[in-house]
Amino acid sequence: MTYPPKRFPPSLFSQGTNPDARFSLANERTFLAWIRTSLALIAGGVALEALGLHLHPGLRLAASVMLIIAGIAAPIQAWFGWLHIERALRLDMPLPSAALAFPIVIAVSAAGGLIFLSVIFA
Repeated sequence: MTYPPKRFPPSLFSQGTNPDARFSLANERTFLAWIRTSLALIAGGVALEALGLHLHPGLRLAASVMLIIAGIAAPIQAWFGWLHIERALRLDMPLPSAALAFPIVIAVSAAGGLIFLSVIFA
């Protein structure tokens, strides 16, 4: 006798029915893309400050902090986005939007603006 594999989180997988595997796998790829984005944002924030580029120090630090904060927010978006989309797929409901995507866009854009200003005023 075979038993179904244990899946995490059990509260999610006990709801609804299994969607087409292609949709679940696409959702997982989106999750992994958010994780890669998070790593890149954190690495960019650390590199910006650690490399000691000839930029305005205060603006450089502010941009670094914004990138690192955005990098910390991205995995939170990844997890909750994956969870809400998987639930919607299992319950045949409309797909939700990414709640933290817009704040991350604002943070990255602001960091880019700070870096731009830092280059100009260096």
